[in-house]
Amino acid sequence: MQLKPINQQVVAVVGASSGIGRETALQFAKRGAKVIVSARGEEKLKSLVEEIRGFGGEATHIVADVQVFEQVRAIADRAVEVYGRLDTWAHVAAIGIFATFDNIAPEEFKHVIDVNLMGQVYGAMAALPHLKREGRGALIHVSSMEGRRSLPYQSAYSSAKHGVEGFLEAMRVELLHEKWPISVTSIKPAVINTPFWNNGLTKLGVKPAGIPPYYDPRIVADAILYAAEHPIRDLLVGDVAKLLDLAQKISPSLVDSLLLLIGFNLQRSDEPKSEVAPNNFYQSVREDDRIDGDYQNLVIPSISDSLGKLPLFQWGTIATGALLALLAAQVLKHNG
Repeated sequence: MQLKPINQQVVAVVGASSGIGRETALQFAKRGAKVIVSARGEEKLKSLVEEIRGFGGEATHIVADVQVFEQVRAIADRAVEVYGRLDTWAHVAAIGIFATFDNIAPEEFKHVIDVNLMGQVYGAMAALPHLKREGRGALIHVSSMEGRRSLPYQSAYSSAKHGVEGFLEAMRVELLHEKWPISVTSIKPAVINTPFWNNGLTKLGVKPAGIPPYYDPRIVADAILYAAEHPIRDLLVGDVAKLLDLAQKISPSLVDSLLLLIGFNLQRSDEPKSEVAPNNFYQSVREDDRIDGDYQNLVIPSISDSLGKLPLFQWGTIATGALLALLAAQVLKHNG
């Protein structure tokens, strides 16, 4: 299976108004791709297109809510209308709610599924006919390490990401069976310093936080661009994502113990925030078009990602083994 060089591609980036999606769109455009950017917030999309055109890139925006299939399909159709084809679909859009499971209303849980799972399903459904028409292409879906291991306070988000992994696996095998040269990649980041933590709906009484360390959103964009040129099944981004994946395979109960130790207090910042404070759960936060979030002081480099995207480095680094041993020792010590 061979994918086009990025500078010959037409790329749709869904969820492009801030964070990982915005950085991804900028990087595609800087590498010479023609870019269709989409999200709910038109002003943020306009500023992104202006930024891309400012350095000589080509970009067009379209407002879409990913929980509405017709609006998602319009993104793919717009790419074909403006640039004649679609080569890569990069789906990043997601929302979050931070609360214990029994404090989430049924309609809130469903809304997360509609956006974070069904939005991704709709994206693949919208893009696939165009990729088949071209005879090749890439479907790149940003999932999460929570697609492998769920976290407390994030039951709805974790459920959606597990669902993303399920439909991607089935679709990938179907495409292989039908001999379509279409790459299907799941990107599974660790905790990334984006505005996701600022903009989620919280019922914790405080602004939510990720379990540190955090990683730079640019390494996720790098992984997406890599997958646009290199057919690859999975990319775990951030050393801790690889560590957590390995630990979950070895001993889920060990991960349970670890999360009991650190998974609750570390997801709560010291900054008070009410449930009715501005958030992007139902509508875009108009003024927030940043790439980076508020936890820059907790961002660290990722050793395994700096080594490259080859499968050899997806989990088997010395750093990952050392971290696993350290975390296991901490949990065993805590349990007496």
